[in-house]
Amino acid sequence: MKRDTKDQAKHLGVKPKTLENWRSQGVGPPFFKLGSRVLYDDAETDAWLSARRRTGTADQGAAQSHAASA
Repeated sequence: MKRDTKDQAKHLGVKPKTLENWRSQGVGPPFFKLGSRVLYDDAETDAWLSARRRTGTADQGAAQSHAASA
């Protein structure tokens, strides 16, 4: 399902402005830009969210762990 910023923010439990900030910083979920419209794909957003799953406060995630051991 494709959602606009408002609906995707609700889906994630954040404010639309947060998604706008993440877009401008390049740190949020992938999105589509169609003219002035911004759309998010649920599957891509869920994958982005899953990649940020942690088991504890010291857990830096798989990407950080691999970089630290290199």
